[in-house]
This record gives sequence, C-alpha cells and structure tokens, in this order.
Amino acid sequence: MSGLSALLYLISAALFILALKGLTKIRSARRGNGLASLAMLIAIIATVLEIGLVDYRYILIGLVIGSSIGLFAALKVQMTEMPEMVALFNGCGGAASALVAMSTLWLAVIETGSPLTAAAVLGGASAMTISLSVLIGGVTFSGSIIAFLKLRGTPRKIGDPILLPGRHVINAILLLAALGMGYWFAFIGAGDFEVAVACVLVLVLALVLGVMLVLPIGGADMPVVISLLNSYSGIAAAATGFVISNSMLIIAGALVGASGLILTMIMCRAMNRSLANVIFGGFGAVPEGAAAGASRDYGPVRSGGPEEAAMLLDAAERVMVIPGYGLAVAQAQHIVKEMADILEQRGIVVDYAIHPVAGRMPGHMNVLLAEADIPYEHLLEMERANPEMKNIDVALVLGANDVVNPAADNDPTSPIAGMPIIPVLDARSVIVVKRSLSPGFAGIKNPLFEHEKTMMLFMDAKKALQEVVGELKEIK
Repeated sequence: MSGLSALLYLISAALFILALKGLTKIRSARRGNGLASLAMLIAIIATVLEIGLVDYRYILIGLVIGSSIGLFAALKVQMTEMPEMVALFNGCGGAASALVAMSTLWLAVIETGSPLTAAAVLGGASAMTISLSVLIGGVTFSGSIIAFLKLRGTPRKIGDPILLPGRHVINAILLLAALGMGYWFAFIGAGDFEVAVACVLVLVLALVLGVMLVLPIGGADMPVVISLLNSYSGIAAAATGFVISNSMLIIAGALVGASGLILTMIMCRAMNRSLANVIFGGFGAVPEGAAAGASRDYGPVRSGGPEEAAMLLDAAERVMVIPGYGLAVAQAQHIVKEMADILEQRGIVVDYAIHPVAGRMPGHMNVLLAEADIPYEHLLEMERANPEMKNIDVALVLGANDVVNPAADNDPTSPIAGMPIIPVLDARSVIVVKRSLSPGFAGIKNPLFEHEKTMMLFMDAKKALQEVVGELKEIK
C-alpha cells in the first residue's frame, strides 16, 4: 500500500502543478480547477490507503458534510459574495492545519500523560513545527474572519481601517509572546498539563494577532489581503505536513503558499504599493466626514440619460468596457453581454479592460464576465488594454472608481499617487455608470467625473444598461 500511496501522491502533485498552470489563463481556468479537484480526490484516497486501518464511517460522514457545504456554496453564493466565501475558505484551511497539528500533540503527549517535553516525545523539529502550524493557522483563521466581516460590511464601521494606538508595538509583543510560548511548550514545559496549556496559549495569541493584523487594513486593500491570507493557509498546511510526515500535504501547501505570495506581490505592484505599506499603512483611513465631503467637492458635472449613452455607443467603432465592483453588485454581467452582442452585430468592436485590483478579490472581474459567456479573447489585462485606449471611441466605466481615477497620475499628494490605472481619458469620450458621486474604497475624489470628456449616468448599472439596450434596439 505504501508504494501505491507514493505513486498516487506523485500523480496528485503533478496534477496540482498542471492545475496551477491552467489557472494562469482565463481560457484554461475551468480545466485547471477540474484538475485541482481531481488531484485533491487522489490525495485523499492515497492518504486513506497510507493510514491503513481507519473507520470509514467517519470519513464518509466528513465527505458528505464537506461536499454538501461546497455544493451549497457553489450553487447559492452570489458572485458579489465570492470574495467573502474565499476569505472563509482561507480561514477554514488555517483552522484545519492548526487543529491537525494540535491533535498530533494531543495523541503523542497529552493523551498518553507523558511527563516529558514535546521535543523529547516527538523530536525538536516536529515540536517546533507544531507550534508554527498552530501560530500560522490561528493567524490565518482569525484574520480571514475579520476580512470576511470587512468585505461583508457588518458591523458597518468594520470595513474602514481601524487604527488602534500602538498597534505595531502590540503586534510585535503578540508575535514574540507566541513564538516564545511555542518554544517553551516544545522544549521546556514538561508534562501533559503544561504542554496543553502552552499550546492553547499559542493558539489564543495567534487568534488575537490575526485580528490585530487585519483590522487596520481598509477595503481598498482587501484583494491583497485575500491573496496573502491564501498564502498563509498554504504555509500552515505545509507546516502541518511536516508534523504528520505527509509529503503530499507539504507539496500542496508549498504550492498554495508560493502561488499566493506571488499573486500578492503582483497585486501590490498593480497598486504601486509595497506589501509592508498594505499591511501597516492603514490605507483608506480618512477623517470623520472626509469621504462624505469628497463626494460633494465637485465642479460642474455633465450628466446624461440612457438615450444619449446609446447614441454615443451606436456611433462608435470601438468600445472599451471597464468593469468594477458596482457591476458585480448590480449583477449586470449578462445585460453587458446582451449590449455587446447588439453592438458587435453592427460592426462595433467591444473589449473589456480588466484592472488587477478591480473588485474585491484577485480575478473577480474575470470570473464575473466569464460567467456571462463573454469571449475570453475580449478580456484584456491592463497591460494590453492601456495602449489601446487612445484608439477607443467610447470608454464605458461600469461601477469602477479608484482604478480609473486620474489623480493617480496627476496628483502626487493623492493616496493613490503612482498607482497604475486604466487611462480612460485617452478615449474620445467616457461614460461613467454610477449611482452617485460617492468615493470608492480609497475614500477620495475622482476628477474623472467632472472632466469635459465624461458623461455621468447616475443609475444602478443593471437598470442603466437595460435602458441603454432598449434604446439601442430603437436605433435603426
């Protein structure tokens, strides 16, 4: 059985790598997701074979419960809630890693009533790896719960950066205390009671640290936080793999940890921010009432209606759609596809410019538009879309704000100064569909709204596009 398990682990590892490769492109993402699911199934089967004598009733019960939760989430969770679901899944991964590591400690030291230290029973490396797994898993779990609440917006104020006085000192103390306690229960604390108490204290300190790390981070940085927590969950899983000597868990955890970190750095580069600035900067924190004031601090704004928007679109040769979170909230992806079909039947080229941090998680807009069966070749990443903007007749901004804010290029004092944006003002005309002049996640004014090229369409994205489609059908 051990030889068969090793072979299955090898196949599973290869499939995981192929799955990651597939997930790098929109066209192959569905296949990559399927390969990852198959790889996980093979890994589970191999692990059960390696363990040997197990009670399959509990395994089947867990399989049924877990599959039911996953099926419910896949069928019922709205596209706007996908970031929250990803945050919860990250947290579950961290919690699972911490619990498996703690169960190993329980079986080897606590349940046996051993009077020795954890290092004496398990070995120094395993004992310290348990403490790291509990620490990273705990931080991932509580941090993911706070990220979930920030994305959900309940309670109301939690979405804003919460900057506690002396938070950096507190975080440093919590981290040092957790590491010190982990060392103590691994090498110094002897006996089942001392080891158990020390391990629980590591978990408690980790949970508090996770909360403290994510509380100061604002909604604008949530895509980065989601990918970083995903990396944490992979690192915790890899550490747990060392604890239980499972090579497949080490490989899978390392893949998730590395890919999550790479994605985090890509997201940071897309915002022209360092990772340290994201974690410690409290980006998006504004004085009380400043955000509300920013929404009123505009000069003359040209607004129009669906009929004018339809006439502009019908007269264009090329249209670039720039989607944002407002599109996801309105669930307008299918009506966008209907509008694009009408325009394309009239010989108008319609493409979509995707900013890396549009939405609330990496790839949010790609998934949203792919759900509406918009052809992959029309989904242009920012690097491809930006050079094309000067050839665009109409840039249609749907619920995006910060990612098209020209202050990033023109105002060196702006909080988003230097952040790469989609330069919609390079197009001949701009239509912005937005319910109001309220600021985006960054909490700052957007000069685009008052530019002479811009026509504001103050409506819900779905309703606005439905009326635009109706007007387009009237134009012969």
